[in-house]
Amino acid sequence: MLGSTNIAAFIPTQDAEKARAFYVGVLGLRFVKDDGFAVVLDANGIMVRVSKVPPPFTPAPFTILGWKVTDIEQMVKGLQDKGVHFEKFGFFEQDQLGIWTAPTGDKVAWFKDPDGNILSVSQHVG
Repeated sequence: MLGSTNIAAFIPTQDAEKARAFYVGVLGLRFVKDDGFAVVLDANGIMVRVSKVPPPFTPAPFTILGWKVTDIEQMVKGLQDKGVHFEKFGFFEQDQLGIWTAPTGDKVAWFKDPDGNILSVSQHVG
């Protein structure tokens, strides 16, 4: 039923202006509108609603949104050039850019938005 319809993504924020500046100005998503409840963005045809949430807000301790990329090293370097800091976790080995290579060969790097939400870029084998 839902397998043939588009998905909409939701990301919580307590500071819509900072979130909009990050998602549009740094990550390059297209601003659609601010409907009062969320900053609505377009991510290559996918609706992303950066929803305004009241305090207290605690970000999830895991990835809530990610992008599949074709060249993760180039993407990580490009985002770093825009001031994005990539997270390093102590429970598995990551390279100097913060990229982890899974046993399957897939690669993932994680970063946070201004609210502390964990986001990722990943490159998949096959």
